[in-house]
Amino acid sequence: MKRKLLIVGHYILTKWGRHWKSRTQLAEWQEKRIRRHVDKVRKQSRFYRELWSGIPDEQWRSFPVIEKSLMMGHFDDLNTAGISREQAFAEAYEAENSRNFKPTLKGITVGLSSGTSGSRGIFLVGEAEQAAWTGTVLAKLLPGGLWKRAKIAFFLRANSNLYESVKQGRLQFQYFDLLEPQPQLLERMGRYQPDIWIAPPSMLRLLAEAQDSGSLDLQPRRIIAVAEVLDPLDRQHIEKTFGQKVHQAYQCTEGFLGATCSHGTLHLNEDIVHIEKEWLDGESRRFVPVVTDFSRSVQPVIRYRLNDILTEAAEPCPCGSLFTAIERIEGRCDDILYLPHTGDGHLVTVFPDFITRAVLAASAEIEHYRVIQHSLLELEISYRIRPGSTEDAEPLIASGLSRLFTRLSCTPPQLTFTAYSFMPGVQKLRRVERGWKS
Repeated sequence: MKRKLLIVGHYILTKWGRHWKSRTQLAEWQEKRIRRHVDKVRKQSRFYRELWSGIPDEQWRSFPVIEKSLMMGHFDDLNTAGISREQAFAEAYEAENSRNFKPTLKGITVGLSSGTSGSRGIFLVGEAEQAAWTGTVLAKLLPGGLWKRAKIAFFLRANSNLYESVKQGRLQFQYFDLLEPQPQLLERMGRYQPDIWIAPPSMLRLLAEAQDSGSLDLQPRRIIAVAEVLDPLDRQHIEKTFGQKVHQAYQCTEGFLGATCSHGTLHLNEDIVHIEKEWLDGESRRFVPVVTDFSRSVQPVIRYRLNDILTEAAEPCPCGSLFTAIERIEGRCDDILYLPHTGDGHLVTVFPDFITRAVLAASAEIEHYRVIQHSLLELEISYRIRPGSTEDAEPLIASGLSRLFTRLSCTPPQLTFTAYSFMPGVQKLRRVERGWKS
């Protein structure tokens, strides 16, 4: 009962309980919350206490920035639940192997990140934090309110008590394991008849194609993309098939960082996290987020540098929210391509979005694509055109990329064209990927 009251309390607080008249007022509120949180974390976490030695709480912006390798390397001393990295990994791997995600460790939910960047991370969430997360997520993503009946279908490679916690009252929840055979997933969807779908874009695209072919006949009330970059090609196909906007939840190991508003604009969740912008390119508004989550204390996230590339919106959102609007989550820094300059040979930065735009502008017949840079001068383009099309897209793609490389004064790489093949669930879909270390 206490847990349900906490969830409802956070739902109400998120939905109606907080109002700021300006960004300045929001920043002042965040500052108070962060200083209070930092003081608590300093007392409970030996890692942070030693890392911040000699730096007062009010100078928290001077704390060293940490990344995944440092968090995992000092996991035992960083978390405040007394759980070792060995214990946490053993619990998480057992859950993944058995596909039973119910057990907890000392009352703490343990989960694994997907390991997109090459190594898997671990996350811990306490009961109170889980209730707060649930109330916040429902307030930001659930259409129609907490008391309206809804059936949620949640697709991911691994389930968690955290995700199961959204099952409250009139809300039904079913987990769909991406490792299940696709015919079985579609059959379960037909029986369950969910009206809220939460899934990676690659899975939503598969569901749209099943709807187009007649092997699925459902009309969701809301579609929410998670876990992968929502590519413009996939967004367009999904929205056309189901006749509605695709919403997004920017959720990762490090916290619930963003959600879309009624206009479909992604906003950072600045009521629970503070985001510093490490600019990659100020002119194009691209930055890497440095996250301070002032709502989590079991595994504190303070000045944590993500590996994501975000593009800030050029104009405020019509919804009127003070929270920072994001035009697009472009991908990971690991997927920035580099090509030698035609003049002096220095490496030129080629953002994933540059490649995406060049490929999609080449032909309207392209149904799927992937671009992988295997070495400095080797680019593989996998693609598939629409059934029945006779267009030869290869020269069009090659021409589009050539124009891009000329504009950037890059040495053109060797292009290899292959047939597109990807199976949702086994790994995350990355439309543009760098397969070598710079």
